[in-house]
Amino acid sequence: MLAICYGSQTGDRWGVRDSCKPMKREGKEKGSCPATNTSMLNVHLVPHTHDDVGWLKTVDQYYYGDRNNIQHAGVQYILDSVIDQLQQDPARRFIYVETAFFYRWWKQQSQNTRRIVTQLVNEGRLEFINGGWCMSDEATTHYSAVIDQMTLGLQFLNETFGECGRPRVAWHIDPFGHAREHASIFAQMGYDGFFFGRLDYQDKARRMKTKEMEMLWRASESLTLPLADLFTGVLPNGYNPPEGFCWDQSCNDAPIRDDPDLEDYNVDEIVQRFLNAAFYKTNHIIMTMGSDFQYENANLWYKNMDKLIKYVNALQAKGSKVNVLYSTPSCYLQELNLANLTWPLKTDDFFPYADDAHDFWTGYFTSRPALKLYERLSNSRLQTCNQLEVLSGPKSTSGPFGEGDSDTMKRAMGVAQHHDAVSGTEKQHVAYDYARRLATGWAHCEVLVRNSLAVLSGSESPRVFCENLNISVCPLTESSQKFSMNVYNPLGRTVSWPVRLPVNGSLYSVTDTNGKAVNSQVGNYVCMSFKLICNIYDMKSSSLLPLLSVRWFHFSINNKSVLMYVFKFLKVTFDDTTGLLSSLTNLETNQTIRLTQNFYWYNASAGNNKESRQPSGAYIFRPNSSDPFVINKTAEIQIVTVSSTVQEVTQWFSPWVSQVVRLYEGHSELELEWTVGPVPIADGLGKEVITRLDTDIESSDYFYTDSNGREVLERRKDYRPTWDLKQTEPIAGNYYPINSRAYIKDDKHQLTVVTDRSQGASSIYNGSLEIMLHRRLLYDDFRGVGEPLSEPGEFFDGLVARGRLLLTLTPPNMAADVHRPLAQGMVLQPLLSFQDGTPLANTKLEFTGLQDALPPAVHLLTLSQWDKDSVLIRLEHQYQAEESKTHSQPVTVNLQKLFSTLEVLGASEMSLGANQWKEDMNRLQWNTGSQFFISLTFEQISFQKLSV
Repeated sequence: MLAICYGSQTGDRWGVRDSCKPMKREGKEKGSCPATNTSMLNVHLVPHTHDDVGWLKTVDQYYYGDRNNIQHAGVQYILDSVIDQLQQDPARRFIYVETAFFYRWWKQQSQNTRRIVTQLVNEGRLEFINGGWCMSDEATTHYSAVIDQMTLGLQFLNETFGECGRPRVAWHIDPFGHAREHASIFAQMGYDGFFFGRLDYQDKARRMKTKEMEMLWRASESLTLPLADLFTGVLPNGYNPPEGFCWDQSCNDAPIRDDPDLEDYNVDEIVQRFLNAAFYKTNHIIMTMGSDFQYENANLWYKNMDKLIKYVNALQAKGSKVNVLYSTPSCYLQELNLANLTWPLKTDDFFPYADDAHDFWTGYFTSRPALKLYERLSNSRLQTCNQLEVLSGPKSTSGPFGEGDSDTMKRAMGVAQHHDAVSGTEKQHVAYDYARRLATGWAHCEVLVRNSLAVLSGSESPRVFCENLNISVCPLTESSQKFSMNVYNPLGRTVSWPVRLPVNGSLYSVTDTNGKAVNSQVGNYVCMSFKLICNIYDMKSSSLLPLLSVRWFHFSINNKSVLMYVFKFLKVTFDDTTGLLSSLTNLETNQTIRLTQNFYWYNASAGNNKESRQPSGAYIFRPNSSDPFVINKTAEIQIVTVSSTVQEVTQWFSPWVSQVVRLYEGHSELELEWTVGPVPIADGLGKEVITRLDTDIESSDYFYTDSNGREVLERRKDYRPTWDLKQTEPIAGNYYPINSRAYIKDDKHQLTVVTDRSQGASSIYNGSLEIMLHRRLLYDDFRGVGEPLSEPGEFFDGLVARGRLLLTLTPPNMAADVHRPLAQGMVLQPLLSFQDGTPLANTKLEFTGLQDALPPAVHLLTLSQWDKDSVLIRLEHQYQAEESKTHSQPVTVNLQKLFSTLEVLGASEMSLGANQWKEDMNRLQWNTGSQFFISLTFEQISFQKLSV
């Protein structure tokens, strides 16, 4: 991925300050890092706090220390106390991770405090690690949102502290499994290493035995070596201190009592039981000294660690070979690099994660499905907001509709990536708060979008955004005899996008910007969430949405009829007896597979304590049987619609499960729009609802899932590439996260499913693919959240979730050419806005931000205002190595002819995180003993804006 900055290189933002003493790369001088002893075992004590950006309390409650009856935690007091204690002794160190909290705290500090903190940062005594707005989840996040939240945090640190504020190490101590794409992102952002805390209990036991807790992670099959190679270490105690060495006010461990005249003198006892480092390869070991929201009274920690260091090191005079020191992850990493050893190689990922035989953390892949969708849609809206701010100029943020901004949405999306946010593992009131933040962010963006469209169209007529189209509600379209629809396409290529609107007439005339009639139909449609009949307007045209464009359509009631014809790409058949799907045919490639689809639910294990039986919960998926219950063996076919724009069948499986099967004219995918809920629990049974696709594809226990929406990994039932798996949960132990797609294949056929949000998926049977859609549970799973996952929904009888799956059938060697653009179109959806009546005479009805469509292999990932004079863009090669005969090749893009409103005055290539010039990137190099070569790139650039 290429990050490019259009504009002048100011230097100050990325320049190294004279007073900075960063970690050195070569030689014996180690800058701000403490001295070590090469003849001893060096124990690096890393003082830290883990501050969740929401979990049991909201972000605000955690920062201010509110509602301590839920959990005692106040981040502002942690930072106050740590800064005070760091000034007491220059040997002391501390690391901080969550920029969302530090940003808040920093804004409230005096100039004197800021000077003190800046000095601590320059001297390496306070070090920022990871540096993103949050510590993102790795299973349920999309790579584009991860890059954005990392960039948001890194930009603040760079602007505030310069080079000394740039994190060198990624730090994901709490996420519940680790994605290969995250490691690839970190490597491309310039990080030297990555440390995490949670590892499958079987994998950890093996690695401890073989001394492979540290490794080189080769995180891409497509990037040229060593662009995606990342040194990775598993922390010895998760992210907690060793047992018996927790000296926070929240802990009960004994302090070091070092007065020999006292009865409870315990120095000798504590020193003797301090270390057990046999499972690491070098004479260096890292010890995390801290945990959740610790150091609110930092004096307790530092006073006891000072004593520990003093008394352990005093034994060196008696022949001890142990040296204890304050340190940071980057200093520890430097020592490992200087050891110049050969490290084991890792090429797969760390999913699924289990912490015991029956405790697989695979439920959260689907938990809170509505929030997961809302986060994904919010990401699409943010990209539209960013793009229009650039394309329409300064009036976008201050125009006829008021003051608008994209920053509020950026911060809300940054928080939403947290590993207890989009993951669905927070308390219910916290989930509401995340959704509220996203809504507030969109409200700010909405003003910006209105201003931008006014600039681009030349019309300041009021416009509305129909937020409830998912439940077929839009007051303007339902009440107006004539109205206009504006569509903005955020993709860098032309797309075909079906539009469905609630209306009050039976026949409509629809014309495009040239006055040409657009195919459309009005018909009865079941609004499944309320079981009401309403009129829905369907519109489809293959040339509706040019690249990065705004386009208007005009609607008015008339009395013309619609012709009907059969679509040419797909054929779908239903069983006359059961009402279920029975086959799928690709008419272009002359392929047919048997395809049966139905809905099932796993009965969730129940229990009031973990010891008797581990229950399912927000994190854990544990069905009490490997056989799911079928919701209904037959489906009632309620409505069949056949028109020139769409063919659809509505299936009713039960009062709480229904589905619309759609084929759109000109589309090569089959749409399954499912509605599940409220999930009934009157029978006292928690339910984990899936849909399963059964085919005659000979998949042979193999299936494929994406990693954060980017590269695809091969999966195999009851198998792990890294160790000999002892499978203890045949269902939950075979579930993996999917962010945008999953597929099964044999030599001739590939069935790909593209999703609209992150979900859990598996292939339990040969030729089958199942996706978990919804979960409603009656018990907590004893992983800290403290309440069952039972979302109340609008009417407090359970949440109704609705979503879409897109199915494609292709030969395997052609599949990526279809599912790659399809998935990007699902992530970045067109934005609709509406105006009453017809456009004014002087309204510009069409605008295109790009001079020409991007090559099919290139995706415009980012177009965002960076500062007053420069713009950040990211161009991405979106195809994996060798997955497409046509598109898995290098591509050239002419930057001079890219945008219609920007002129390239200067372009500077940057790291993926946009906090380093690429020419200045100098990552640590590691030995693995094996090499191979492939090619694909992410590219990022920044541009100077010309004028609109």
